[in-house]
Formats: sequence, C-alpha cells, structure tokens
Amino acid sequence: MRQYVFTLILTAALTLALAWAIWRLALRFKLYPGIRDRDVHTVPTPRLGGVAMFIAIVTAMLVSSANPFFGIIWADSRVMWSILGAAALTVVVGVLDDLLDLDWMIKLAAQFLAAGIIAVGGGLQIYTLPLGDLWVGSSWLSIALTMFAIVVVMNAVNFIDGLDGLVAGVCLIANTMFFVYSYVLVRDTGNSTYFNLATFLAVVLVGACAGFLPMNWNGAKLFMGDGGALVLGLLMATSAIAITGQFDPAMLEDDRLGRSQLVGAFLPILLPIVVVMLPLLDFGLAIIRRLRAGKSPFSADRKHLHHRMLDMGHSDRDAVLIFYAWTGIFSLAVLLMYLGAREDWPGEYLPGVGFGLLGVAACLVVTLTPSRRTRPGALPTTPDTVKAS
Repeated sequence: MRQYVFTLILTAALTLALAWAIWRLALRFKLYPGIRDRDVHTVPTPRLGGVAMFIAIVTAMLVSSANPFFGIIWADSRVMWSILGAAALTVVVGVLDDLLDLDWMIKLAAQFLAAGIIAVGGGLQIYTLPLGDLWVGSSWLSIALTMFAIVVVMNAVNFIDGLDGLVAGVCLIANTMFFVYSYVLVRDTGNSTYFNLATFLAVVLVGACAGFLPMNWNGAKLFMGDGGALVLGLLMATSAIAITGQFDPAMLEDDRLGRSQLVGAFLPILLPIVVVMLPLLDFGLAIIRRLRAGKSPFSADRKHLHHRMLDMGHSDRDAVLIFYAWTGIFSLAVLLMYLGAREDWPGEYLPGVGFGLLGVAACLVVTLTPSRRTRPGALPTTPDTVKAS
C-alpha cells in the first residue's frame, strides 16, 4: 500500500506544480482561445491543464518501471507503452481542439485510433463479460467491443466538463472507489500480489485529479480542456478493462447459495459502470437529444445535466457538489455491497442497499430544492467558468 501512496503523492505534486507553471506560461504568451458563442464564462481562460496532468501521469508510469514492486505491470511492456502512446495521441488532439476547435469527425477518428493502439497494439481487450460464463466469441469482436467501450467512456467524461472542478472531482471520487474495488477484487481472486495495472492506473488518476483540482476549483485559473478530460476517460476505461474484462467470474464462487450469481455475475461489472454513471447518462441523453434534432451527436449545446441544474437555480459550486454526492453515493453503495458479500452472514447486502437508498433520497432532496430560482434557459449571472460540450 505504501507504494500506491507514494505514487499518488508523486502524481498529485507533479500535476499541481506543472499546472501552475502552465497557467503562468499560458497567461504570459496568451495561449488561450477567445470566448465562443456557446461559452458561458466571460474571461478567457487557458485550457491546457490536460498537458500538466498528462506529463505527471507519464512521469509516474515511467518511475514505476524502475520500481520492483510494480514489475508485474511491466512484465509485458507493450501494454504500458501502448497506453502511453494512446494517451499521448489523445492529449495532442485534445490540445489542438482546445486551441483550434477541430472538426468532430477528426476528433472521433483520433479517439478510435487511440483505442485501437490499446486494444490491438497492447493486446488489452475485453475477453470475458462477468455475466456467468459469457466469453467474447472472436478476436475481432473483442477488439471492436474494447475500442467502442473506450471511446464511449472518453466522450462521456468529456461531455460533463462544463463546471469548475466537476470532472476532476467526479473522477477523483470514482477512481478512489475503483481503486478500493480492484485492490480487494485482486485479493479475492487469490493473486500472490496486489500490484496490478487496474489498481495502479486508478491511483495515478486519483493523484492527477487531486493535484489539478486546486487550480480548477470554483473561480478556476485553468481548465483541463479536451486534452485532460479525454485522457482521464481513456485511462479510466483502460483500468476497468484491465481487470473486469479479463478475469474469470467463477473465481469468486463459494459454497453459499446465490453468492456466485450475484457477486460473481453482476457486481464486478456493475461498479465500473456505476463510477461513470453520471457521465454515461449525460452522454446518452446528449446523443439522443441531438440525433432527434437532426444534428451531429457531437455538436455542442447547452442542455447537459450540469446546465439544467444551473437553470433550476443551483449555483455552479452547488451543482458541482451535488454531482460529487451522486457519484459518491452510487459507487460507494455498490462497493459496500461487494465488501458485504465477502462476509458470511444473512444480511450481507443490506449495508450497501440501505446506504444507497438513504443517499439517493438525500441527493434527490438537495437536487430538487435549489437555493435560488432561475427561469428555464437563463444563463448564470456570475462569470462561472462553464463550457458547452
């Protein structure tokens, strides 16, 4: 565990230092785009925070290569180098989009190329779905499913990048939960070491988000931009695939009636989905909304979930905190269900279910009772740093 703590602190410290330096350089050389019609923030703000996060993540990964405790994740170095290559391509295209506003087809093609680097170049694919004994039938189907999953999560994370601290905080919470989940899951499956790719990527992402959040909190000095949000989505999807799509659910079976059917079949795939539930929900609604309007699914608008919360009367800070709460409630509830299932007692799932129900009720009350009222469609009157994705 100490090695993970060291990695987290290293990544967070590097991200914070680099973010501050990039912010200063961006202001000095005016490396920020002008205000676009769809933007809500009124002061031009640099969008190069993703560069700081990327450099810190790469540094942490390279440092791990010299650490014998992480030797297992470098045993097949092509996996690690494919992740680094895909992340590099993603951040370059993301930064170009932040500065030049690239066509959406170019961005989507680059995203599939990055996903292909991981799936084909690194061989990291979804080989099995934790739903009983369901295995993916062919190598091409496995590659296609892997690439599609990565691209969906990348865009889902990017779509909620609209309020100060929203993506960084949501991903920090989600990856913290996923770190605990993957750590315990690896232990439960009888592995001789707790050092694995999924857990390592999760802790690196926690560090990057924690280090960036001070520069991106309400009244943000720096945005992570597409270069940061897409890289976060890429690595979160890769982390989930590295553990959930490649283990045999039968390894979690025991002699108690029903446990293998619930825990082995559903929870291992449910938690990776739950931790990105809000981004996926927003992404799905946006795609449906835009296609019904006869527009490109990647055309920008101001109807995302966080925009709707502003229209309800929430301040941007309150909206961000509510998003944090929803993410924490759902992911922690499922995590508690998994942890409870490891105990031999009749009410094993009750703590998770009870916590989830109480949490949902509390979040609904807070969400539906904003501190102020705003007419539908009205823009915030304060210079909130909000962007339409």
